[in-house]
Amino acid sequence: MDKLQAAIEQFDNYNKTDPHIFTWDGIDYPQEYFLALKLHEWVVKLSPIASEELLLASRCQHIGRWEIPRDQYPDGREAYLQWRKDLAKYHAAVATDILKYVGYEEEQIERVTQIILKQKIKVDAEVQVMENALCLVFLQFQYEDFYPKHEPEKLINILKRSLLKMDAHGHQFALSLSYSAEGLHYINEALKLINKAN
Repeated sequence: MDKLQAAIEQFDNYNKTDPHIFTWDGIDYPQEYFLALKLHEWVVKLSPIASEELLLASRCQHIGRWEIPRDQYPDGREAYLQWRKDLAKYHAAVATDILKYVGYEEEQIERVTQIILKQKIKVDAEVQVMENALCLVFLQFQYEDFYPKHEPEKLINILKRSLLKMDAHGHQFALSLSYSAEGLHYINEALKLINKAN
């Protein structure tokens, strides 16, 4: 556990250097530090017996995200997906360096990397927990600021893609969160599209 705490401290210190500020309940935080804390909380809530590797991944899933800005890539979905892919590899590389420094063995580092890269989603139970937690962090802390910036049709498709990545366990928690009436309307519309397709 000492090693786990040392790694978490290293991850947190790195994310505290994020120049972007996230304000929640009137308090300012370095954005990726705040989101990593909340991701960790959701992982523990979704999986109270989470493995050490899953706990580690939850604290470094988006480590250093601000270092590869979206505007370095062209507009469009294809460029967006490439950006996300490159980011994931970068998060895994930064996490690997820290985990090696702290003293983790190669096998554990490889497992953390698999979770960060979300390999075998829908098959690997821990990767699914991570995906559920990522979507829940977005819905709880970012969604209400996000949805007014997008046209309804585009927004519903974005929500549909996110909700499809979740499983039934994740959906239960998603529907238990507090939303504005308009925000909840769009979520329900996305769920209708999913149910219609099934």
